[in-house]
Amino acid sequence: MAVKHFRELEVWKKAMDLVVGCYRHTDPFPSHEQFGLTSQIRRAAVSVSANIAEGQARFHTSEFLYHLSVASGSLAELETLLEISSRLGYLKQPQLERLLAGCQEVGRMLQRLRQALERRQPNEPGRA
Repeated sequence: MAVKHFRELEVWKKAMDLVVGCYRHTDPFPSHEQFGLTSQIRRAAVSVSANIAEGQARFHTSEFLYHLSVASGSLAELETLLEISSRLGYLKQPQLERLLAGCQEVGRMLQRLRQALERRQPNEPGRA
């Protein structure tokens, strides 16, 4: 059965969980980071799920693949920002590990979805 709505995608659900985790773990960051790391982490996390949703809502598989690529880039950005936060002492090691595990899970799911779409793209020029 084809996915009718992005809310049905497990990768979108996991990406949304990651957004919530990032918001919760950045709440205690210093106030001087409100427009720095805090904002960047939150925007990168939101970008992952937003691009999955936008891509799935597009009419062509190639557009979905493009948005999955953007989501993967945002995920790499997020991982980097989390590492920086840890090195600065804003995230404790267990928090970092939990968030990075979420990033890795979403990354694997994005990769599998991308591969599945690429396999069927030549046979299916229409909506993904």
